[in-house]
Amino acid sequence: MTAGTSTGDAALVAEILELRAKNEQLSQALVTRAVIDQARGMVMVLAPCSSERAWNLLVDVSQHCNVKLRDVAAALVATTKDERLPEPLQRALSRGLRRIHLADRR
Repeated sequence: MTAGTSTGDAALVAEILELRAKNEQLSQALVTRAVIDQARGMVMVLAPCSSERAWNLLVDVSQHCNVKLRDVAAALVATTKDERLPEPLQRALSRGLRRIHLADRR
C-alpha cells in the first residue's frame, strides 16, 4: 500500500510541477504580449500605419538585428522612460519607418 501511495504521490507532484511550469510560461507570455502590443501601438503612431504593418516592422527589426521580438519591443517601450534605443535597433527601426513612409507616398 505504501508503494502504491508513493507512486501516486510522485505522479501528483510531477503533475503539480508541470502545471506550475505551464502557469509560469503563460504568465510570461501575457507580459510579453502586452509589451509587444505597446510597441506595435508606438510604431502605428510613428509611421502612421496599420497594426499589421507595425507588426511586420517589429519582426523585421528583430530579424535584421538578431534580437528577440520581445526584447525589441521592450527596448522601444523603454524609450518612453527616457532610455535610449540601442543604436542597431534605432537604425533598423528608422529604415523600416522610412520604407513605410515611402510606400505610402506611391
